[in-house]
Amino acid sequence: MQQRPLGKSIQITPLVLGGNVFGWTADEKTSFDILDRYADAGFTAIDTADVYSSWVPGHQGGESERIIGNWLKRRGGRDRMVIVTKVGSDMGGDRKGLSARYIPQAIDASLGRLQTDYVDVYLSHFPDPTVPYEETLGAYQQLVTAGKVREIGASNLNAAQLRESIDVARAKRLPRYGILQPEYNLYDRGSFEGALRDLTTAEHIAVITYFSLAKGFLTGKYRTPADLGQSPRGAAAKAYMNERGTRILAALDEVAARHQAQPGEIAIAWLIAQPGVTAPIASATSVPQVESLVRAARIALSLPDIEQLDEASRL
Repeated sequence: MQQRPLGKSIQITPLVLGGNVFGWTADEKTSFDILDRYADAGFTAIDTADVYSSWVPGHQGGESERIIGNWLKRRGGRDRMVIVTKVGSDMGGDRKGLSARYIPQAIDASLGRLQTDYVDVYLSHFPDPTVPYEETLGAYQQLVTAGKVREIGASNLNAAQLRESIDVARAKRLPRYGILQPEYNLYDRGSFEGALRDLTTAEHIAVITYFSLAKGFLTGKYRTPADLGQSPRGAAAKAYMNERGTRILAALDEVAARHQAQPGEIAIAWLIAQPGVTAPIASATSVPQVESLVRAARIALSLPDIEQLDEASRL
């Protein structure tokens, strides 16, 4: 299967499995089944965060990492998987942010839950305006030197923030962010396309996209308000129910029919084909959904397919 660079030292298949659902809408057994099928299909990268899934009543964060750690221990083959996790979100008390005080504490907690000695990619989950980039990158440098982290990156930075972080890294001879995780999909295009994509391309920064299916809307299962109750995540798709959203779904339906595929599979294939995108992140709550993601990663869209989708989703 095709491999794409993720930072300087890592290669991944062009699909990242989202772990946000593990311990939330997928219990441990189901999560193990999902992870088994994903790995057996030849895919390698799993995305999670320390804070997943603290939003669930009774949860404290770390549930997703803990399930992934249990799976890694049971299955073995840690060196064949690429684990991406994040730091910075509010875990309660003073456990938050990107300070040199907190980052070493956070990575050790994540490593304990993941039952591993290192993570492949460690991301700053959100910008932290209270901490200078020099401090954060200096803390990451120590983790890389200690062998606890292979590559570093960031999520949710805009072009100006990413530019500043790169400039600080160069000026201070610190490791720079080599991976970016932005929100990007066939509907939400504006924040990545333009200055941010130009910068990641010019600086050879890998891009793994989140909300790749627009919170499930691009699967086509949320077409009317009555459909929103199908899933605990359904309410988030309501914002896409407008004239433009309907136009995008119609184009996905047409392209999907030509490929004998599902609309969501086409939405993932469109992302894989986008300039500057290394791999989309997508989650699954069942093995059939993993099968769909596997099919999506193997669809080769034609130029007319891409042009039709681009036109339908034009802002």
